[in-house]
Amino acid sequence: MKKEMTSADVAALALELSSGETSIIDAKIAKIYQPAPDEIRINLFVYEKGRHNLVIEAGKRAHMSQHIRPSPKIPQSFPMMLRKHIMAGRITFVKQYDFDRILEIGVVRGGVDTVLVVELFSPGNIVLLDSERKIILPMKPVTFKGRRIRSGEVYQYPEAQISPVDATANDLENVFAASDADVVRTIATRFNLGGVLAEEVCARSGVNKSEPAKEIGSDGIEAIISALQKLFKPLLSGDLQPCLVKKEDKGEMKPFDVLPLELSIYKDSEKESFPTFNAALDEFFGKAAAESVQEAVTAVKKEKVDIFARRLQKQEDAIDKFGKDADKQTRIAEVIYANYVEIEQIINVLKQARDKGYSWDEIKSIVKKAKDTVPAAKWIENINSAEGNIVLNLDGTRATIDIKLTIPQNAQVYYDKAKKLTKKKDGALKAIEDTKLAMQKREKKVSNRRKVSNKKYWYERFRWFMSSDGFLVVAGRDADTNEEIVKKYMEKRDIVFHTQDPGAPITVIKTIGKDVPESTLQETAQFVVSYSSVWKSGQFSGDCYWIKPEQVSKTPETGEYLKKGSFVIRGERNYFRDVQVAAAIGLELEGSTRVIGGPTSAVRKHGQHVVEVVPGKYNQNDVAKKIYKIYVEKLKDTNFVKQIASPDKIAMMLPPGESDIKV
Repeated sequence: MKKEMTSADVAALALELSSGETSIIDAKIAKIYQPAPDEIRINLFVYEKGRHNLVIEAGKRAHMSQHIRPSPKIPQSFPMMLRKHIMAGRITFVKQYDFDRILEIGVVRGGVDTVLVVELFSPGNIVLLDSERKIILPMKPVTFKGRRIRSGEVYQYPEAQISPVDATANDLENVFAASDADVVRTIATRFNLGGVLAEEVCARSGVNKSEPAKEIGSDGIEAIISALQKLFKPLLSGDLQPCLVKKEDKGEMKPFDVLPLELSIYKDSEKESFPTFNAALDEFFGKAAAESVQEAVTAVKKEKVDIFARRLQKQEDAIDKFGKDADKQTRIAEVIYANYVEIEQIINVLKQARDKGYSWDEIKSIVKKAKDTVPAAKWIENINSAEGNIVLNLDGTRATIDIKLTIPQNAQVYYDKAKKLTKKKDGALKAIEDTKLAMQKREKKVSNRRKVSNKKYWYERFRWFMSSDGFLVVAGRDADTNEEIVKKYMEKRDIVFHTQDPGAPITVIKTIGKDVPESTLQETAQFVVSYSSVWKSGQFSGDCYWIKPEQVSKTPETGEYLKKGSFVIRGERNYFRDVQVAAAIGLELEGSTRVIGGPTSAVRKHGQHVVEVVPGKYNQNDVAKKIYKIYVEKLKDTNFVKQIASPDKIAMMLPPGESDIKV
């Protein structure tokens, strides 16, 4: 599986972040977080698009992301210092350095220019430079041969490689002549391409990749130059074809590589296309990173549950041991009483010997000799002169007898031990009840906790709502998603809506072959008008119409030009006049747990805690925060609300432009 971005990936990323619908130029920088040692997340406010997150993992990846790792409770020094220098600043440029795995992001704040340099080659770094390219702050202060990445030093790029985009036949001749490796390895290392793209260049050029580079002639070099130009032409023209390449892993098709353009070496592999390379990168890298965090959280939760199970097992083992030990002590006491006369005789004999002046060593010798003739002497296993006691083997039961005590007193010693063990057993039984009670409370707490469904649906990347009659209505968010809906998801049996005025998304009712009732048509008409430029302009009504899919065409009239996301509508239109704008936000809490938005009647049908909005004076983020606070107050569960209806998620469901909460 791909571990890090290639130079071609960085080129495609820089292209998207600096132009078109995915541009972050002029975006305002909000807070910066460091959720992992090599990773920062920059919260951005993009004009007319709301809040977004740029995730950068040094030495590995950079992309806009919807898969966010949780922020640490205590912020680290690096993001705090970045906030000091660039928070509230505005992004002025995003570019790649010399077709290398280096991304540069320009920032201006209060007339002061800075540059955030992102090194995506291993081991990677993130470095903030001033306008004279002196290092203000590195994520990781390091010293390499010829490079010092430390505050106050002038930033130096790593040793330059030959750019495959600008490479000439002379460049290839010189590189190949000096190489001791084969063609594919030489291209991979000297042209900063990596193994996959080097394989692709060889495949397109028809050159034997295993042939020694020194032996490639002028025809081979020309073929490689031609292959390089054709390979990277989409990166220069902006005609990207972002996709994930999938391979089977344990019976399941899983992402194996992410690409900004299609490669012939993967022609037989299963692929998933994406409208933007950022979206593909987020699905490949961001989703995996978020899932790894979730797995770790699940493991911690399991560990907490296992603590109770282990504690309970230890307590049960202790009770079993206490019970067995108490029975053993009682059994010894009973055996002592059962052999009362014999034990008393042994004690008396030993006492008399001591009274006559025999030493313990002499007594031990006498006992040893008497074992063959005196039966009771056989019972004595050991004599402890220091303690003044003897160990007797009473029919397999060993008992320690203190000769200074009477027989009942010796037996009582064992009864007392049994009593203490019984008390410990009773204490352990009570502890078990406490543990079981704690487990029950935890299980009850877990069962009472609101469950969050993490299931994702294909349409959630677009604007959407479910009508009161159960029909899915889906619309584009921008030019790219407009194109995607028409090309990928619109079917002949569907119904298409659009507004009379420009600035509205293509909206499709997914009929699945069923008759669509008037109520769904009315709701869709209100949705189309409300999520268009009509709302943005502060108007309270507008006109729209519906048509059939075959009336939507990408072919313009002769001499005309259609920009991306635009379509030609031909034929009769079915109008809805003077449709009132209205929208609402709600929470879906049964089955799927998520925030929903759309026409008020549809949201009330499927959601709870409905909040209506109207055109107003507050931007999307401010209104989203207000609604978020309402939900936290109503549900009294901040964590649950944050998971399903964070301000960012609520903002995604609001109409474009400024709004206010309807009182």
